[in-house]
Amino acid sequence: MFAKKKQPPIRTLIGEGTVVRGELLFNDGLRIDGEVHGDVIANVSTNSILVISEKARVVGKVRAGHVIINGHVTGPVQSDELLELQPKAVIAGDVKYEALEMHQGATIEGELHTLKAEEKPALIKLATAKAG
Repeated sequence: MFAKKKQPPIRTLIGEGTVVRGELLFNDGLRIDGEVHGDVIANVSTNSILVISEKARVVGKVRAGHVIINGHVTGPVQSDELLELQPKAVIAGDVKYEALEMHQGATIEGELHTLKAEEKPALIKLATAKAG
């Protein structure tokens, strides 16, 4: 269904217990386990991945190619390729995405919009728990 692109390496880690205040710009990959109070934005000209872990908190705008969220985000989120919302993801803000994978338990308090919605139908993949 999706053409597999090679994921960029995660070159930067904001560790648990670390608080960053201000705009955060990055290339390639970034993993957040701590807190960021400010916008987190990938260089749009590069393939990028952003991981916001279960213990992470981001207050500000989030934008990257591939975004994986399992923590809390307060602010708008934009994923130019794939947005993965893990079971403990909580977003308070509007969400724009190319493709969306949302696991049971993830919550969004805001509007969902597809990128290029006028050009093609939205692609949403719902993950379900396996019975057994």
